[in-house]
Amino acid sequence: MSDLTALLRSKGLRSTPHRRAVLHALAENPHVTAVEVAAAVGEQASGPGAVSELSRQGLYNVLEDLRRVGLVRSIEPAGSATLFELQHGDNHHHAVCRSCGAVQDVPCSVGSAPCLDAPGTGGFVADEAEVVWWGRCAACAAAGR
Repeated sequence: MSDLTALLRSKGLRSTPHRRAVLHALAENPHVTAVEVAAAVGEQASGPGAVSELSRQGLYNVLEDLRRVGLVRSIEPAGSATLFELQHGDNHHHAVCRSCGAVQDVPCSVGSAPCLDAPGTGGFVADEAEVVWWGRCAACAAAGR
Protein backbone atom coordinates (compact mmCIF):
# COMPACT_ATOMS: atom_id res chain seq x y z
CA MET A 1 0.00 0.00 0.00
CA SER A 2 2.42 2.61 -1.21
CA ASP A 3 0.02 5.45 -1.87
CA LEU A 4 -2.99 5.33 0.41
CA THR A 5 -3.87 8.94 -0.36
CA ALA A 6 -4.28 8.19 -4.07
CA LEU A 7 -6.25 5.02 -3.26
CA LEU A 8 -8.68 6.89 -1.01
CA ARG A 9 -9.11 9.72 -3.50
CA SER A 10 -9.74 7.24 -6.32
CA LYS A 11 -12.74 6.04 -4.30
CA GLY A 12 -14.03 9.57 -3.69
CA LEU A 13 -12.88 9.80 -0.08
CA ARG A 14 -10.72 12.42 1.57
CA SER A 15 -7.39 11.06 2.69
CA THR A 16 -7.44 11.48 6.46
CA PRO A 17 -4.83 10.20 8.90
CA HIS A 18 -7.43 7.90 10.49
CA ARG A 19 -8.49 6.34 7.18
CA ARG A 20 -4.87 5.75 6.21
CA ALA A 21 -4.13 4.30 9.66
CA VAL A 22 -7.07 1.88 9.45
CA LEU A 23 -6.07 0.74 5.95
CA HIS A 24 -2.50 0.26 7.12
CA ALA A 25 -3.67 -1.70 10.18
CA LEU A 26 -5.81 -4.00 8.02
CA ALA A 27 -2.95 -4.54 5.55
CA GLU A 28 -0.82 -5.72 8.46
CA ASN A 29 -3.58 -7.63 10.32
CA PRO A 30 -6.33 -9.24 8.21
CA HIS A 31 -9.42 -10.83 9.79
CA VAL A 32 -9.52 -8.63 12.89
CA THR A 33 -12.29 -7.17 15.01
CA ALA A 34 -12.89 -3.45 15.36
CA VAL A 35 -11.28 -3.65 18.82
CA GLU A 36 -8.15 -5.13 17.26
CA VAL A 37 -8.16 -2.47 14.53
CA ALA A 38 -8.39 0.19 17.26
CA ALA A 39 -5.41 -1.35 19.07
CA ALA A 40 -3.35 -1.42 15.87
CA VAL A 41 -4.27 2.19 15.11
CA GLY A 42 -3.39 3.09 18.71
CA GLU A 43 0.07 1.61 18.20
CA GLN A 44 0.46 4.01 15.29
CA ALA A 45 -0.34 6.91 17.65
CA SER A 46 3.31 7.16 18.62
CA GLY A 47 6.34 7.70 16.47
CA PRO A 48 6.67 9.15 12.98
CA GLY A 49 3.40 9.84 11.18
CA ALA A 50 1.46 9.48 14.43
CA VAL A 51 -2.32 9.76 14.31
CA SER A 52 -4.46 11.33 16.97
CA GLU A 53 -6.67 9.12 19.13
CA LEU A 54 -9.67 7.66 17.34
CA SER A 55 -12.96 7.34 19.23
CA ARG A 56 -14.96 4.13 19.01
CA GLN A 57 -17.65 5.86 16.95
CA GLY A 58 -14.98 7.44 14.76
CA LEU A 59 -13.48 4.01 14.12
CA TYR A 60 -16.83 2.54 13.11
CA ASN A 61 -17.46 5.54 10.85
CA VAL A 62 -14.08 5.03 9.14
CA LEU A 63 -14.66 1.27 8.75
CA GLU A 64 -18.12 1.89 7.27
CA ASP A 65 -16.81 4.55 4.87
CA LEU A 66 -14.09 2.18 3.69
CA ARG A 67 -16.53 -0.74 3.43
CA ARG A 68 -19.07 1.34 1.51
CA VAL A 69 -16.55 2.27 -1.22
CA GLY A 70 -15.20 -1.28 -1.49
CA LEU A 71 -11.82 -0.90 0.19
CA VAL A 72 -12.73 -2.99 3.24
CA ARG A 73 -14.77 -6.16 3.56
CA SER A 74 -16.53 -7.32 6.68
CA ILE A 75 -17.27 -10.94 7.46
CA GLU A 76 -19.55 -12.17 10.21
CA PRO A 77 -18.85 -15.77 11.16
CA ALA A 78 -21.75 -17.13 13.24
CA GLY A 79 -21.17 -16.59 16.94
CA SER A 80 -18.19 -14.31 16.36
CA ALA A 81 -17.63 -10.59 16.28
CA THR A 82 -17.55 -8.94 12.86
CA LEU A 83 -14.11 -9.27 11.29
CA PHE A 84 -12.57 -6.81 8.86
CA GLU A 85 -10.07 -7.25 6.05
CA LEU A 86 -8.97 -5.34 2.98
CA GLN A 87 -11.16 -5.98 -0.04
CA HIS A 88 -9.18 -7.70 -2.76
CA GLY A 89 -12.04 -8.15 -5.22
CA ASP A 90 -11.34 -11.85 -5.59
CA ASN A 91 -14.49 -13.25 -3.96
CA HIS A 92 -12.45 -15.48 -1.65
CA HIS A 93 -14.03 -17.38 1.20
CA HIS A 94 -12.94 -18.25 4.74
CA ALA A 95 -12.22 -21.21 7.00
CA VAL A 96 -12.66 -20.64 10.75
CA CYS A 97 -11.13 -22.81 13.46
CA ARG A 98 -13.67 -23.82 16.12
CA SER A 99 -10.88 -24.24 18.68
CA CYS A 100 -8.67 -21.16 18.44
CA GLY A 101 -10.75 -18.89 16.18
CA ALA A 102 -8.06 -18.57 13.50
CA VAL A 103 -9.41 -17.42 10.14
CA GLN A 104 -7.84 -18.46 6.87
CA ASP A 105 -8.59 -17.26 3.33
CA VAL A 106 -9.86 -19.90 0.93
CA PRO A 107 -9.70 -18.93 -2.74
CA CYS A 108 -12.72 -19.36 -4.95
CA SER A 109 -12.26 -21.83 -7.79
CA VAL A 110 -9.42 -20.64 -10.02
CA GLY A 111 -10.59 -18.92 -13.18
CA SER A 112 -14.28 -18.91 -12.30
CA ALA A 113 -16.68 -18.33 -9.49
CA PRO A 114 -18.97 -21.38 -9.52
CA CYS A 115 -20.30 -20.27 -6.16
CA LEU A 116 -22.11 -17.50 -8.04
CA ASP A 117 -24.07 -19.98 -10.12
CA ALA A 118 -26.61 -20.65 -7.41
CA PRO A 119 -29.56 -22.71 -8.68
CA GLY A 120 -33.10 -21.68 -7.89
CA THR A 121 -32.54 -18.01 -7.10
CA GLY A 122 -35.83 -17.00 -8.73
CA GLY A 123 -34.20 -14.51 -11.06
CA PHE A 124 -31.94 -13.02 -8.40
CA VAL A 125 -28.60 -12.12 -10.00
CA ALA A 126 -25.75 -12.88 -7.58
CA ASP A 127 -22.53 -10.88 -7.80
CA GLU A 128 -20.81 -12.18 -4.68
CA ALA A 129 -20.94 -15.23 -2.46
CA GLU A 130 -19.79 -15.65 1.11
CA VAL A 131 -18.90 -19.14 2.25
CA VAL A 132 -17.49 -20.01 5.67
CA TRP A 133 -16.08 -23.44 6.42
CA TRP A 134 -15.87 -24.45 10.08
CA GLY A 135 -13.51 -27.00 11.55
CA ARG A 136 -10.08 -27.12 13.16
CA CYS A 137 -6.93 -25.49 11.84
CA ALA A 138 -3.88 -27.69 11.27
CA ALA A 139 -2.25 -26.63 14.56
CA CYS A 140 -5.34 -27.40 16.66
CA ALA A 141 -5.95 -30.69 14.85
CA ALA A 142 -2.33 -31.74 15.46
CA ALA A 143 -2.60 -30.77 19.13
CA GLY A 144 -5.83 -32.74 19.50
CA ARG A 145 -7.89 -29.68 20.39
